[in-house]
Amino acid sequence: MTTILPLASLAALGYATWYLLLCATSPWGRCRRCHGRRYHRTTIGTRRDCHHCDGTGIRVRAGRRLLDYIRTEYRAGHQ
Repeated sequence: MTTILPLASLAALGYATWYLLLCATSPWGRCRRCHGRRYHRTTIGTRRDCHHCDGTGIRVRAGRRLLDYIRTEYRAGHQ
């Protein structure tokens, strides 16, 4: 029991570090709504441009938005 908690914490920290590095090096990811296809099917079966990614198939990762927000707040506080 005493070794499970530190290992779980280490695994979570490792995953968070990996994700932040991924967001820093590759800020764009596939759109979750259309899965990169640039369109999605409606309930009646017709195709529509994805409004989440504006039909591009890619979106900025959530972690990259967080990094940009932190950077903006840091710079605004140190001026």
